[in-house]
Amino acid sequence: MQQKRNGLPARHELKYFINPAELEALRARLRGALAMDRYCVGGRPYVIRSLYFDDIDDSAFYDKQAGVMHRDKYRIRIYRYSDKEIFLERKRKLGDLIQKSSVQITRRLCDQLIDGNPSGLYKAQNPLLQDMYVQMRTRLLRPRVIVDYAREAYLHKAEDVRITFDLSLRSGLASHDLFNPNLPTVCPHDRNVEILEVKFNKYLPSYVRSLLQVNAASHTAASKYLYCRQFDF
Repeated sequence: MQQKRNGLPARHELKYFINPAELEALRARLRGALAMDRYCVGGRPYVIRSLYFDDIDDSAFYDKQAGVMHRDKYRIRIYRYSDKEIFLERKRKLGDLIQKSSVQITRRLCDQLIDGNPSGLYKAQNPLLQDMYVQMRTRLLRPRVIVDYAREAYLHKAEDVRITFDLSLRSGLASHDLFNPNLPTVCPHDRNVEILEVKFNKYLPSYVRSLLQVNAASHTAASKYLYCRQFDF
C-alpha cells in the first residue's frame, strides 16, 4: 500500500558543522526546552539509512557541487535497517527553500528499484512514483551510494521547527545492500565534527534562535550525499 508521509511545503533548511563541545552544550539547552522526536525512544538517537540515486550524468552530484539553485535528489529511506517502513523520497531545492515529497513503498518495489528496474512504477497513480518512473526511463536514474547516520531530533510547534543532530556519518561506498545491518561503512571525512540541521517554515522563532547560539563560521552548504559519494570521483 502506498501512503504519503510528510507532504511538506517548501521550508528553510540550515546546516552546520559543530564540534563535540558545541554539541554537548547545545544538547543540554535543547533538552531543557524542547520536546524530542517520538522516534528517539528513551532519548536515544535512531538510525537512518538512505540509498541515494543519481542519473547517467550524475546531475544531483554536480548540480549540488556547482550550487545550482533548482535541483532534485531521489532516495530510498529506512529506519533501524528495517523493511517495515520503506520510503521513496524526493528532495527538491527551490532557491533558498527545500521541499520534500515522500511515499511509502513495498519491499518488493524497493528491491526492483535497487536493481534498476522501474517496471513496478509503470501504472503507479502517485505523482512521485510516476516521476521516478520517468527519471529511471529517460535519465537512467540508478542507485549510487548508501548514507548512514544516527539522528537526534528536537521539535518546536511554532513554525514547525525541527532541530537535528546527525551523528556518525558513514558511507556505504559501492554497496547497495540496503537492509544489511552489518554493511561495511566508512566515515567520509577526517574532521571531529557532527552535523546540525535546523528546519522551519517561514521564520525561526526568536526563542529557538536564542537556544541555538551556533558559530556562524561553521555554517555549511555541503550535503551528506556529496561527502559519501566523493570516493567515486
